[in-house]
Amino acid sequence: MKASAADQRILLDLVSIDVALERVDAQRKNPPHAARVKELIASRNEHGRTLIERTNTRDDIKAELQRVEGDIKVARGRKERDEERLSQTAVARDARALESEIEALAARIDGLETRELELMEDLQAAEKRVSEQEEVLGGISTEGQRLSAEGKAAVEAATTEFTQLTSDREAVAGRIPDPLLADYERLAARGVGAGHFQHGTCGGCHMALAPTDVDALRKAAADDVVYCPECGCIMVRTHESGL
Repeated sequence: MKASAADQRILLDLVSIDVALERVDAQRKNPPHAARVKELIASRNEHGRTLIERTNTRDDIKAELQRVEGDIKVARGRKERDEERLSQTAVARDARALESEIEALAARIDGLETRELELMEDLQAAEKRVSEQEEVLGGISTEGQRLSAEGKAAVEAATTEFTQLTSDREAVAGRIPDPLLADYERLAARGVGAGHFQHGTCGGCHMALAPTDVDALRKAAADDVVYCPECGCIMVRTHESGL
């Protein structure tokens, strides 16, 4: 294939745009924040389950504490009624029975109050664990919201750049003869379409060419379209090629 040296050099501009398009397309489809956001979602789910467990434990302690407080109230009420009856009875047998029941109630109240104090301490510790877990979840949510906003902004910026690069590519491609452009597109579809040949090295695969291949390049006409013997891309020669 034949193409002027000037037309071939335009391929380098097209390669540069295509590389940028690939980079920007990857950024808009998979912004750098996405991986961390996924990690945060998984972490939030895990810590959310822990919060539910801690909340359930706290609620169980609250329920038991309320039951104990209710038992204390009932026991104290019975004890007060027995003490009142004791103060009014004149029957020795009834007095001894009331005294015995009052003593049992006092022991029960003492045990319940001890349990009440234990539960109050347990509840305080449980409330602290719940609060700590809520803070962890709050931090995760805050970071997630920030990263989501940054990711959205990055996608919007990448989309804008992608649109501009697409327009630039159309303009550059329009300056390249159809046969040369078609050949470039065919090669680019399976790898690198073109590369700048410099100092004995292909700019597409970055492989150093054998001396015989370099010598063949020197002998090629300026309007010859030459291909890398290693990767097959179009090797664009310029005054920087050292030929």
